[in-house]
Amino acid sequence: MEKILEVHALYKQFADICAVDQVSFEANKGEIIALLGPNGAGKSTLMNMIAGYLAPNGGDVFVTGINMEQNPIDAKSNIGFLAEGAPLYGDMSTAAFLDYMADLKGLDKAQKKQRLLDVQEMAQISTVWHKKIETLSKGYQRRVGFAQSLLSDPPLLLLDEPTDGLDPNQKDHIRHLIKELGKNKTIIISTHLLDDVSEMCNRIMLMNKGCIVADGTMQDILQHSEKHSLEDAFRYLTGGQYA
Repeated sequence: MEKILEVHALYKQFADICAVDQVSFEANKGEIIALLGPNGAGKSTLMNMIAGYLAPNGGDVFVTGINMEQNPIDAKSNIGFLAEGAPLYGDMSTAAFLDYMADLKGLDKAQKKQRLLDVQEMAQISTVWHKKIETLSKGYQRRVGFAQSLLSDPPLLLLDEPTDGLDPNQKDHIRHLIKELGKNKTIIISTHLLDDVSEMCNRIMLMNKGCIVADGTMQDILQHSEKHSLEDAFRYLTGGQYA
């Protein structure tokens, strides 16, 4: 299997709080990983460090074998990141924003033209293509942010709450799209929605208090916790804190 991501002893401290505590794991092409845990477990901090947006206090991240600390530009070029809240430029149109992001990602003219067409179709945002982002619903803004993460066709996608704010039909579409993309990419999804996990993911990593307390398939998690439902397993493994 092709190894896309390696995380070694990653550590982050904020004052007297250890947000991520010596986390290590690997992820291969074709894995769709659900990163789960209660609020404050360290999920967003971990994803921000993997993406290179937050410097760790210790440890290493390798993306397609490239060390994030030593070669951040090359490592980041292999990552598509949908951050929590999908920060966007509200005064730009959808088309202008994605055109600008394509330039930042270094796409040449021909690549940019094709990828803009591709992500417009994949995220189903053609009806808001020329509308200002600040006028869009939360669901459409989320889809624009998702389209941004796909622009460079990266091998690693980091998606923080990708279905947040979407209606049921939109959720079904994005879940199906992620499953299709996951056949040729490595995808890590931070979510609170168990439906996202059961419908999209083939691996689960459960965090609590900055540590990974369980890692495996859904069946592995259930057997490890001796529970019959994911919700009960998560509550058991996090001391009743999962929400």
